[in-house]
Amino acid sequence: MQTIRQVPRWRDLEPFLKTRPMARNATERRLGRCLSVDDLERMARRRVPGAVWDYVYGGSDGEIAMARNRAAFDRVELRPTAFGQVASPDVSTTILGRPATAPIVLAPTGYTRLSHHSGERAVAAAAERAGVPYALSTYATTSITDVARAAPGGRNWFQLYLMKDRAVSLAHLAEASEQGYEAIMLTVDTTVTGLKRKDKRNGFAIPPQLTARTLAGLAGHPGWVGNILTTEPLRFATFPEGSTYGRWGMSNELREQAIRPADISWLKSQWRGPVVVKGLQSVGDSVRAVDAGADAIVLSNHGGRQLDRAPVPLELLPAVVEAVGDRAEVYVDSGVRSGGDIAAAVGLGARGALVGRAYLYGLMVGGQRGVSATLDLLVDELRRAMCLLGTPTIADIGTEHVRLRAS
Repeated sequence: MQTIRQVPRWRDLEPFLKTRPMARNATERRLGRCLSVDDLERMARRRVPGAVWDYVYGGSDGEIAMARNRAAFDRVELRPTAFGQVASPDVSTTILGRPATAPIVLAPTGYTRLSHHSGERAVAAAAERAGVPYALSTYATTSITDVARAAPGGRNWFQLYLMKDRAVSLAHLAEASEQGYEAIMLTVDTTVTGLKRKDKRNGFAIPPQLTARTLAGLAGHPGWVGNILTTEPLRFATFPEGSTYGRWGMSNELREQAIRPADISWLKSQWRGPVVVKGLQSVGDSVRAVDAGADAIVLSNHGGRQLDRAPVPLELLPAVVEAVGDRAEVYVDSGVRSGGDIAAAVGLGARGALVGRAYLYGLMVGGQRGVSATLDLLVDELRRAMCLLGTPTIADIGTEHVRLRAS
């Protein structure tokens, strides 16, 4: 057959010549190239010194629990309804009885200004913009009050490490109450701090210790160094300046190391709002926490950063939901890094999922815009998964849609 050739017309060429809108700055260019949390992770690694990266990314001891957390999500099979696809699913839900735009909570992370000088303020502002809760850590590098000022309309929670001196914890509760925080999240899995071998080798500390190793890492990141040196000093900002409680390395000595269910009841008597208990790793402890008054619980092994070889939260989820799900909301964390992961957690009974490392990667890449980009990616992935699963609302995602494969 003879090929007929012709001179191309403009209207035939025009569709091929369309270009993307020009990014306004380097941050937008970087974020525009990130189509997943995996992409954010790869780009984030280049944005911070090696010791900071190791602190954020790493787990405890042999990092077995951390690897198992992720492996469990990789075993998830999502099972669609063949004739039930929907074009515009509703990803909104309720968390602690209040509307949330998605079943996501931004988890507490310590020392957040190491990832980006804007730190917790940026995270809180991004959470406020997205309409999801954010939990500020006891070991934050921004104060309770300053975070409230950065996100005055946000759903701000305060993550509490209970101190042996209850007066210190009562001061935290008082400031959080005064600043309109919604909930207290009591973490119970940190009797002592897990050993991060990478941190030990790096001499990691707050403020950073200027050893030969850290100096070599800092030299390759002058922008990070400049931002840290020209903004407020790095410190544990939820404690008064100069307080013993704000000194690096003192946490194991000063933090309560014998938390019992009675401490949950005590906290309930001191706090006017919901109490969330984080770090539960068994059905029995979940029942005891709810019996003591917890309004919600978080199944968590601290992202694999505490007890190595600890139980995997996703695998515990169905049994815990069966035991206490009619009396308290159940959340899950440790390894969540995609909208599909969130859909899996919801399908297995979780009210929502906590996200930690994923938003820190976004923070490293682009500050507040990077955290917002992370949340946008997760919500878009969740919405797309729901379209294909055939689930019009979050409440429609059930056990029939999720299966944990044997391998």
